[in-house]
Amino acid sequence: MTDILNRLLTLSAENEVVEFKEAKTQYDKDKLGQYFSALSNEANLKNTENAWLVLGVKNDRTIVSTIINDNQLNEYKNELAQHTSPRLSFDKTERVEKDGKTVILCKIPAAPQGQPVSWKGHYYGRNGESLGALSDREFDIIRMQNKAFDWSAQIIHAATLADLSKEAIDFARKQYIEKNKKNGQEILQWDDDTFLNKAKVTIQGKITRAAILLLGKPESDHFISPAQAKISWILRDKDNIEKDYAHFSCPLILAVNEVKDKIRNLKYRYIKDDSLFPDEVDQFDPYIIRESLNNCIAHQDYTLNGKINVVEREDAMLTFSNAGSFIPESVERVIKSDAPESRYRNPFLANAMLNLNMIDTTGSGIKRMFVIQRKKFFPLPDYDLSKNKVQVTIIGRVLDMKYAIKLAQMPDLSLGEIILLDKIVKSKSITDDEAKGLKVKGLIEGRKPNYYISSSVADVTGEKATYIKQRGFKDEHYKRMILEYIRQYGHASKKDIHELILDLLPSVLDKKKKENKIRNIVYAMSKKDKTIENQGTKRNSVWVLSLSKKDN
Repeated sequence: MTDILNRLLTLSAENEVVEFKEAKTQYDKDKLGQYFSALSNEANLKNTENAWLVLGVKNDRTIVSTIINDNQLNEYKNELAQHTSPRLSFDKTERVEKDGKTVILCKIPAAPQGQPVSWKGHYYGRNGESLGALSDREFDIIRMQNKAFDWSAQIIHAATLADLSKEAIDFARKQYIEKNKKNGQEILQWDDDTFLNKAKVTIQGKITRAAILLLGKPESDHFISPAQAKISWILRDKDNIEKDYAHFSCPLILAVNEVKDKIRNLKYRYIKDDSLFPDEVDQFDPYIIRESLNNCIAHQDYTLNGKINVVEREDAMLTFSNAGSFIPESVERVIKSDAPESRYRNPFLANAMLNLNMIDTTGSGIKRMFVIQRKKFFPLPDYDLSKNKVQVTIIGRVLDMKYAIKLAQMPDLSLGEIILLDKIVKSKSITDDEAKGLKVKGLIEGRKPNYYISSSVADVTGEKATYIKQRGFKDEHYKRMILEYIRQYGHASKKDIHELILDLLPSVLDKKKKENKIRNIVYAMSKKDKTIENQGTKRNSVWVLSLSKKDN
């Protein structure tokens, strides 16, 4: 165990499966249970056999020693066994002497396949070394690990080939030939049973739920009830008031084009002042419409009994949404990865759609959507993965022509960097590592969470005024303004100072943060700089120049 301790102490910091605690004499049992749950779940997600809780060591890996005795350890083990679900405890605890000090290594087993570990009914996880709730996505990953069950592959024994649409089957055959052009003539000779088996839409001639979804007659949707094979298209005006709607059912392979035809895909004409721009383009690229719709069909969680929604707004905004969590780690991970996802919610359905030329499993579909929007200088696709749904919004116009043109003229920016800058512009959060990377390249400024586009980008994009408003001025500028005010009028109240500089503070700060900044500036002037002093009360301040300042 000494070798294990030495290896853990060489880590640059704690991580998802290693936690150091001083615990010189004891450790809080409730906190212990939370860390046990988190470390066990993370060990499962990291595909490691166990995690480690190390007692008697500080976060910086300094050994401080612990005198926790065997009776205490037994209490901890019993407490864990009583309040974890499934019931688990330390696989092993062992004392290790190092440099004359005692360290206790607690070996925590990985959560069992398909069973996230909870502590007192709550599931915990880690982001780096931070303790928090296990995310819905991570919970689903563990829960589904040993599930051989695939909703879309289940056979409907009461259904027959007669319950499928002949029109849909013929269209599916054309799509299949498109994927297998060399065998086109042979495929045309197959009967429908043979074709559907070869395309892996049916199983040995038996009708599957995937077959009903993709090829079923509209009246055949009862075979999959209470799940729904429905897509709703809704048209709203710019104020989000509903103006029109339509509903589409199976066969979904045909519904995709029907929904696409409903979308009022107008032409967008640029104000042509740069050779980079075409004369006009479709507001919504046909590929993006098909890709978004087919992704909704393939990844919908049909056990939640929801429908797919397509909301079109007259101000050139299109939103697609489906029920169920986003299985990949993040949209950014999908874009950066060169490989397809290793796991699908509906693998049988996804494979059938691949064979019928509806989706692409190379993982490039979402990335291509981002590239299409970028080349048109339109805002990038905006994903909302909250509330156990996947929602993507596509904007079919340039929001800021000057910004779009100038940003496009920065050729060194990668797609990943443009995605992050797009988030900054939309006031969305980014990770510490992402922010660090953008700062190193001088693309953003500010402090977490109030980042803003840097002066270098603002200069190129013509957004200098916006940059100054977001960044504000240095504290010395505000101090000089306050001193000048007091020289002019003899004194300044709290209200006077607020009216003087509140609106000049960085626009990325909310009102409360602006008030805190003013308080800090005034405190620095009175206590550190000693340029002003309070002749009023603590509640009703009246600030005047200090004696030393008056002398100057």
